[in-house]
Amino acid sequence: MSEKTIQADGLQMPLTKKGAKTRQKLLDTAEKVFGRKGYFNASVVDITQQANVAQGTFYNYFSSKLEIFEALVKQLSQDFRNQIRSEVANARNFEEAQRIGFRTFFQWVKNHRDLYSIVQQAVLVDEELYRRYYERIASGYIKGIEEAIGQKEIQSFDPETVAYCLMGISQFIGMRWVYWENQDVPDRVFNDMMNFIFKGLSRGRKNERDCLLD
Repeated sequence: MSEKTIQADGLQMPLTKKGAKTRQKLLDTAEKVFGRKGYFNASVVDITQQANVAQGTFYNYFSSKLEIFEALVKQLSQDFRNQIRSEVANARNFEEAQRIGFRTFFQWVKNHRDLYSIVQQAVLVDEELYRRYYERIASGYIKGIEEAIGQKEIQSFDPETVAYCLMGISQFIGMRWVYWENQDVPDRVFNDMMNFIFKGLSRGRKNERDCLLD
């Protein structure tokens, strides 16, 4: 069975080692091309030329520019979620897991600075892809939040609401320092961020839910 047939069948059969290496090379190059030129200005020729791969070979793995873009967004999402999952596996509690997870994400973004540009392009290229990207991230957060609530480590807020709040914090703190400034998130910023998450803005006042329960 040829590699082209494998791709046409949705990659249900495993690629050869050489085929997997070539496909990954195309994805790595596409990350740079889409990040620099943008989806609409980039072309398959840009990707193949920079990857030093024949244009015909490209179509053994991807049917179009859109398909490689979608594959790239999915891979970026999967790769950093797997990295975070691996790093937080031995965390002793929810707060430690968040600290490790945020640090891991910021470092990952530093190594993949085009992530922000590519994901934001997705909202114009394929809105459903854009939505699924964030829903996959949220699903992992929600599971951890539900476990922390069950163990009474955190308050019993709606897990999905908390998940998207945490995602928003990581998104914009990373954008402000890692993407715009191309530097590590400063310790003072990281510590303020974590204190905000786990202590909030109020100065010792009960939150609304506690007041209702009194």
